[in-house]
This record gives sequence, C-alpha cells and structure tokens, in this order.
Amino acid sequence: MAKKVAKTNAVRLIEQQKIAHQLFEYETDNGEAVDGITVATKIGQPVEHVYKTLIATAGKGHYYVFVIPVAAELNLKAAAKAVGEKKVELIAVKELLGLTGYVRGGCSPVGMKKLFPTFIDASAEALDFIIVSAGKIGMQMKLKPTDIAHISQAAFAEITV
Repeated sequence: MAKKVAKTNAVRLIEQQKIAHQLFEYETDNGEAVDGITVATKIGQPVEHVYKTLIATAGKGHYYVFVIPVAAELNLKAAAKAVGEKKVELIAVKELLGLTGYVRGGCSPVGMKKLFPTFIDASAEALDFIIVSAGKIGMQMKLKPTDIAHISQAAFAEITV
C-alpha cells in the first residue's frame, strides 16, 4: 500500500483548482531545511528548474514574495523596482511562520496565510515547468510557471543577480 502524503495548504489549493502537478518527497536530517541545490539532487531534477520562495519587506505591512532559481540571488534593487518601492529587504527568519504559515525551507508561493504581491523571476517563463516547495520541508511540487503565476496572482520580472 502506498504511503499517504499529508496535504499542505499549497497542495490543497493546487488540487482545488485542478492544476496539473507532480509531488516529490525527500528525506532530510532531523527534518531540517537543506539548500535548494541539495533539494534538486535529492529529487533527481535539474537545478535550473528548482526555485525558492523569499519574502521581503519595504516596512511594516508592505510584504512581497519573490520566487527565484535556487542557484541565484535576489537582486534587492531590481526587486524593489519591480514592486514600486525605493528599497526592500528580506524578512528575518523568525517572522516567516507568523507571516506566511510556512517555515524556512518549506515556504511555498502558494497557500500563504495572506496573498502578498508575488513576483516570479523572468527566467521561469522559458521553462516548461518549475519546482517549488509544496509547503513543508521534504516536499516539492512541479508545475507550469504560468499555473503558479495564476494561482498566486504573480507577475514575471527580472529580479535575480
């Protein structure tokens, strides 16, 4: 009998919208987060298709979600320009759970507590699929970039270094 996968908010939303997806699960030491390149290796997928979700702020109440390749860095100036702010900075890890409902290493751009303005790196537009966190450490989901953009009301922008 196959092991039943515990559904996260992200997976529930994707399924409710009947969006085609594939789930990947992987093991970690003590359930701790691992870097995205390691995740790509663990799930046997090309690193250029695996994306991470970062949360930035331009001050109290101004939060933004950025989805970028795991091997890239967020360009804070480009990110600020994309969202129409003078400056943005990444939030502290301790703020992540309360703000999004997700932990570091398990933060998905889909199914956060609140829908924040979301931007996916423009590099995703050239890909057939990208893989993002499915809402918990040890689980990833593969979807079309346009499907992620649709469900998270995201725009594509040049936001990486």
